[in-house]
Amino acid sequence: MAAPMLCRLHSGRLWALAYITRGSRHGAGTPTGSRSSGKRGQSSVVQQPLITAEKPRKGEHEWAAVVGLEIHAQISSNSKLFSGSQVHFAAPPNSLVSFFDASLPGTLPVLNRRCVEAAVMTGLALNCHINRKSLFDRKHYFYADLPAGYQITQQRLPIAVNGSLAYSVYVGKKRSQFINKTVRIKQIQLEQDSGKSLHDDLRSQTLIDLNRAGVGLLEVVMEPDMSCGEEAATAVRELQLILQTLGTSQANMAEGQLRVDANISVHHPGEPLGVRTEVKNLNSARFLAKAIDYEIQRQINELENGGEILNETRSFDYKQGCTVPMRDKEGKQDYRFIPEPNLPPLLLYDSASLPGGADPQQVINIDQIRERLPELPSVTRDKLIQQYGMLPEHSLTLLNEVGLLEFFQNVIKETRAEPKKVTSWVLNTFLGFLKQQNLAVSESPVTPSALAELLNLLDRKIISSSAAKQVFAELWKSEGKTPAQIVSENKLELLQDRETLEQLCLATMEQHPHVVMDIKKGNPRAINKLIGLVRKATLSRADPTVIKEILEKKLSP
Repeated sequence: MAAPMLCRLHSGRLWALAYITRGSRHGAGTPTGSRSSGKRGQSSVVQQPLITAEKPRKGEHEWAAVVGLEIHAQISSNSKLFSGSQVHFAAPPNSLVSFFDASLPGTLPVLNRRCVEAAVMTGLALNCHINRKSLFDRKHYFYADLPAGYQITQQRLPIAVNGSLAYSVYVGKKRSQFINKTVRIKQIQLEQDSGKSLHDDLRSQTLIDLNRAGVGLLEVVMEPDMSCGEEAATAVRELQLILQTLGTSQANMAEGQLRVDANISVHHPGEPLGVRTEVKNLNSARFLAKAIDYEIQRQINELENGGEILNETRSFDYKQGCTVPMRDKEGKQDYRFIPEPNLPPLLLYDSASLPGGADPQQVINIDQIRERLPELPSVTRDKLIQQYGMLPEHSLTLLNEVGLLEFFQNVIKETRAEPKKVTSWVLNTFLGFLKQQNLAVSESPVTPSALAELLNLLDRKIISSSAAKQVFAELWKSEGKTPAQIVSENKLELLQDRETLEQLCLATMEQHPHVVMDIKKGNPRAINKLIGLVRKATLSRADPTVIKEILEKKLSP
């Protein structure tokens, strides 16, 4: 089970994730509820009560929230799962549709090798057991954007099972600490995507685009080990980062390449799990967290007011910040699963079981895929901490922002500055400017080389810290200019003439005898006043450390 953590539910109060009390705005809890009160039994997840941060007042009821996720990741492949149609985002409607995608009679599926390899690689990265034999099934449901009336998936025997995903959640009032948690992966299965329905309200019609129909998906089914929206969103971000590192999915949520369905229920600790609802098609980690927290609180309010939770599918209205009903949840029997008759069992091999003389193009070797696994984000974070003495939360940020780690490493290669100083500049100044302008790292007007040159000027004490920030701001606005040119044009170099500085310090002391007297009476902080005055006289071109050294020497008896 994941370790307990504290989640801020409303201003000024912290609650343990396991329990939620009446009146709190955002729920939290332990592992997902039963499908319905009568159709399915209790979850096999063992309920472990956690200690609350604050005991509920008399008359209040404790609630435990249970969250599980189903995540659909579009596989990075040039063609679809069972046809040769190309895969391109934003292509003209119905321009990438084969006869099989349109479900014309007589067409047969041909399995895409790349998609299978992507599923195996993802399973290995998530510590899954890879099934040497997996099966395909037909899942029947009838939508206009599903021409065949069924989806080919892997319900009975998926390609990977029994994995885990580790992630870190920030805690504390200042969110400066985090705890490590783990969510179990029930299974990973290959399946087809459906087409897209485009609703034209003005003309009261629905248009169908089948470009997406048949695109290969990885469905990652997570066990109900999460308790609030923040946990779920953090786990999804970590999975997204792993998929991008592997190259098995671009996992761009804005383009629908990573979609999340959240299963949510609440119950009293020690009692059977509650009826769950499913919130469908969440394509933003931020909206995922909001939808889950809203749904937890909605269910608590409904039950405390004597209502009943329906086993239904809901969607999240991001404008209103609430979930709304879509349809009654279809039970497993409604899908009428049957074996896919046109696809034989998918057989995988390792080096020991590989048939002699087998054509490498006709078989998939799990051990060869394992050897190709890149360094995973968790390993990279550990290396950053050990190599550069970086704080764990800084390593998280470097990897969570696309392209930021590469930018940081390129700066490190070209500068003599200490890694801690580079980390501070990249995460505070550079990332701050990106956020302010809503830019990606790849869109930055400041290159790694330019920032490295700026930090070298700072490290050699050619400019002060305040001047360096001024130069960075100019670099952001003035593409093409180097830091050295900006320093020269704006006369930002530090004054190196010690004799001139000594004269300025002496003149400042003579002009402010009351500050000098204050220092001599035993107020050491008063020297900061003199340092500020000298720096003002030099237009901030003097090193405050040197100024302090000169002043202390002249003030000494």
